[in-house]
Order: sequence, then structure tokens, then C-alpha cells
Amino acid sequence: MGATAARLLDPESRLAHDDHDALRLWLRLFTATTMVQRTVDSALKREFGSSLPRFDLLAQLHRVPDGLRMGELSERTLTTNGNVTWLVAALEREGMVKRRPDADDRRATVVRLTTAGRRHFEAMARMHEGLIADLFDTLAPAERRALQGALGTLKQRVRPTRRPDERS
Repeated sequence: MGATAARLLDPESRLAHDDHDALRLWLRLFTATTMVQRTVDSALKREFGSSLPRFDLLAQLHRVPDGLRMGELSERTLTTNGNVTWLVAALEREGMVKRRPDADDRRATVVRLTTAGRRHFEAMARMHEGLIADLFDTLAPAERRALQGALGTLKQRVRPTRRPDERS
């Protein structure tokens, strides 16, 4: 196989037959997750001119109507402060979010959805939910429950431990 053909294979497809089972499982999970993310991102771009990171940020704000601090958004979206700042600035220019100083700490900024942002997110969320349901419909209900349980166990293993000064 040539170098070009090898680059076209997904990460899981590049495994050798003697690779460790845990590595095989990780690459299967990584590949499946990446493929689902790309499918969702493509649909959001096509239908709404948006992206999965924007959707995720709006989803976090939708859950907290009073808004979140920029640092909280970064933690909740599992992304850097710089990316959150860039996304919030773009969404603010589009009228989807509004920034204001935090009433308790004027040095901090709180971001909240605007009415237009809430409507936009809710339309995206309906499409997103339908797409995810369709993608995972290939698994039987018992398979979905088993996978969710197994991934929950793994999540507990890799969950970062909290520092004593952090809130739970």
C-alpha cells in the first residue's frame, strides 16, 4: 500500500493484527467518535451555517439562562480559554450571545444567550437530536445500554480528581 492510501485509512484501520486489545478498543472508540462528530459538524454547517464547537457552547449557555463566566464555558466545553473567547466574540457579533461584567466580580465576564441565540440553538438542537438518534438507531436498545454502561465505567476511571479548592 502506498503512502497516500495509508493516509486515507482511519486510525483504527492502521492497526496491526498483533496490537493490544485495549489499543484496538481505544482506536475503535476514537474513530467512531471522530466519524460521528464529523457527520454532526457537517450537518450543522449545511443546515445552519454553524459548527459543533459553536453548538456545544450554545448548549452550555442554554442550560444556564443567567449565563456563565468565560472560564466556566471553557471548562464545560473542554476547550481552551482562547477558543471560547474567539467563539463568544463571533457569536456576539451575530447577536446570538451577550457579554456583561459579572455582578460579583467586575473583572469577570458573564455570557448569556440572547432571544435570537436561544431560538437558533433550539432549532439546531432538534436537528442534532434527530441525527444522533438516527446514527445510534443501528444499535439495538440493549447494545446502547451496554455501551453506555461500559463507557460510564471508563469515564469514572479517567475522570480528573478535583483539587480541594474546587467546587463539586
